[in-house]
Amino acid sequence: MVILCLFGGLKSNLILLYPSHSSKMANALRVGCVISLCSLRNTTPHLPLLSNATRFRSKFPFFTLSSSQNSFGSPSFRTLSSSSIDEAVTTEAITGNASGEAESSIRDSAGLLDIRVGRILRAWKHDEADSLYVEEVDIGEPEPRIICSGLVKYIPIEHLQGKKVIVLSNLKPRNMRGVKSCGMLMAASDAKHENVELLFPPEEAAPGERIWFGTEDEKDNQPAAATPNQIQKKKIWELVQPHLKTDVSCIAMLGEHVMRTSVGSVACQSLQNANIS
Repeated sequence: MVILCLFGGLKSNLILLYPSHSSKMANALRVGCVISLCSLRNTTPHLPLLSNATRFRSKFPFFTLSSSQNSFGSPSFRTLSSSSIDEAVTTEAITGNASGEAESSIRDSAGLLDIRVGRILRAWKHDEADSLYVEEVDIGEPEPRIICSGLVKYIPIEHLQGKKVIVLSNLKPRNMRGVKSCGMLMAASDAKHENVELLFPPEEAAPGERIWFGTEDEKDNQPAAATPNQIQKKKIWELVQPHLKTDVSCIAMLGEHVMRTSVGSVACQSLQNANIS
């Protein structure tokens, strides 16, 4: 019996060949094919494959397809050294660590956003911009915030009056056609931006409560919010925003972390797997 271990990337395939199969193997190699036992008749089923190729390297050589061609015009096989295998395994570990660090960095950046529960006290159409509403929003401060939002095309004004909303409150104020807008109402939208829905908290949530991403137990671990200047200078919102989406239940998420208030999660009405901005 001959054991052939084919190595491709980080996965290995073991093939057990009996003497009666040698001619079939020769033919397969001429055309650059890989034989598995399931294609051979009247053989004993092969043993379960092991995921870690390096467990065999001390006893068996590893083979991979070479870019050069043999005399038959098909790819040839070459052996891989132990150092090549170690390098591949190390590369996978580094890539995994980098991915985890990037996710942690995005979550840390999201913690610098000052996202609050708000309640719209009053809304009206902007005098100088047909696509804009102007809203007075209570976010737990002594005076309501004035916020402009481009929702005229998507939400009837009567659906805004008295509504609980989610406000990103530590953006730098912007002049919107003569009105100073001090914050942003957060909303979900589909890929074509044809449908837009405001995010909303549970009805019991109090205006001014700060929102976080994670489990219920992490409420008290929120870092201090960044200043509007820091948000702009470090482009924190631009870093975080592409990772904000709704899930299949319309719950607002940062990657795998739920957007929460102390009385429940934040959601939109009906848009699944939607972008949040």
